[in-house]
Amino acid sequence: MDSLLKHLGRGYALFFIIVLGMGGTFQNGFHVTVISSPSPFVKSFINSSWTERYGPPGPETVTFIWSAVVALYALGGFFGSVGVRLIIGKLGRKKAMIWNNVINIIASAIMFASKFANSFEMILISRLLFGFTSGLGGNVHAIYLGESSPKRIRGMVTLTSATFVSIGKLSGQLAGLREVLGREEWWNVLLCVSTVFAMIQLLVLPFFPEAPRYLLIEKNNAEKCKSALQCLWGPGDYEKEMEEMRAEQAAIGGERSKSLLELLRDKRVRWQLITMLVVHGCIQFCGISAISVFSYNIFQEAGIPEDKIRYVTLGVGVSEVLTSITCSFLIESVGRRVLIWGGFAAMSVIMASITVTLCLQDYAFWIPYCTVALLFLFVIFYGGGPAGVLPSLTHEIFIQSCRPAAFVFTGTLRWLGFTVLGFMFPFLIAQFKSFSFLLFSGTCMGGALYVFFMLPETKGKTLLEISEEFSRIKVCGSPKKEEEEKMCSVGTKL
Repeated sequence: MDSLLKHLGRGYALFFIIVLGMGGTFQNGFHVTVISSPSPFVKSFINSSWTERYGPPGPETVTFIWSAVVALYALGGFFGSVGVRLIIGKLGRKKAMIWNNVINIIASAIMFASKFANSFEMILISRLLFGFTSGLGGNVHAIYLGESSPKRIRGMVTLTSATFVSIGKLSGQLAGLREVLGREEWWNVLLCVSTVFAMIQLLVLPFFPEAPRYLLIEKNNAEKCKSALQCLWGPGDYEKEMEEMRAEQAAIGGERSKSLLELLRDKRVRWQLITMLVVHGCIQFCGISAISVFSYNIFQEAGIPEDKIRYVTLGVGVSEVLTSITCSFLIESVGRRVLIWGGFAAMSVIMASITVTLCLQDYAFWIPYCTVALLFLFVIFYGGGPAGVLPSLTHEIFIQSCRPAAFVFTGTLRWLGFTVLGFMFPFLIAQFKSFSFLLFSGTCMGGALYVFFMLPETKGKTLLEISEEFSRIKVCGSPKKEEEEKMCSVGTKL
């Protein structure tokens, strides 16, 4: 661990990681949680704005507009994810992040002015733009990190994108407290707070270099690549790292960046795409949303005073941040595969246990406390397992020509899954109540079994070696066994 920290401290890498995170996945985490606190104030504003212009709204009007405010963020995120390949292909990684911050600032200006203009339409536009910048910025953040980090600590560096999501969620909860900005007169300011961090990135990021892998593999500029590596990671010749990049460049053979359709048609990345589909799907439907819905009732049943529950909820957020940071120190020693399947397996057991404790909570006074403990454990295994490792895995299993389209694919899965879950989840909870946790338990177990049996370890391997590992995956039998069977067949015929 000491050597890893020294590696980060030799150049400006640590500062680079922090600055990149501010305008990257931090923004997504913040906007996901911050919207819940001012929701009554925004609904009241929508009602008064509509009444002033059109008269009293119908019974469903305010609800519909509020639903649109929430849904447009997901729609914007989808558009941002779909556009990532085109934008980073035209602008590069650094310029894409810089222009993304400009759009973020414009969105904040619209949101801030909406209250004074008495316009709920401006809130809708702002939420769409915030979603776009979160979808684009989150993907560019992960790509930029992965293409700037050496193989030895690649997992640790790319995992920080998940850490900033957790920090963003916690920051949104903190900012929404009544003691901070969670008051009616400040709702438009609260929804703009994250832009302060985007402005910091806008001012500082131009002083950092472009991603080294992008400079060498796509721009064929070895001199700038070496200079970028030295700026980020300290003095050195970095010939070994550059040789690995050249080997990947030779394997690609000047192939341009694939489109999403070309990626989906490419049989060579079939198992990588299936892996992303399974892992992303299991994370989306693992039950983390159910934890958010049930947490208030669970804490209430445990006897925690209502005015203190929000602080206990903050404790859940703190545990996710600390777990993600801890995971970053474990990923290079334990490996990606173990953290993912182990996390899914533990989450499956915890979900099944929560079902039992919720059904038995009236039989003994201590059972609700068990449910609270299980809730914290679930968040810990979620943040320190699949959710934490996913950014590293997404970067590592695709080579340079496939990576932008792969992030379009995973971004589409994430944002469409977010939308589908938003529609399905209320009905699921209403129909099955606490037994819905059993469905989530089954989903987590399915993810654990797939990763355990199918996913190769990526720790300490070059991206070409990882691609070769995936090409050797066989559902029925190994290549060696198939060859032996062919030899036996020939021998029998003779």
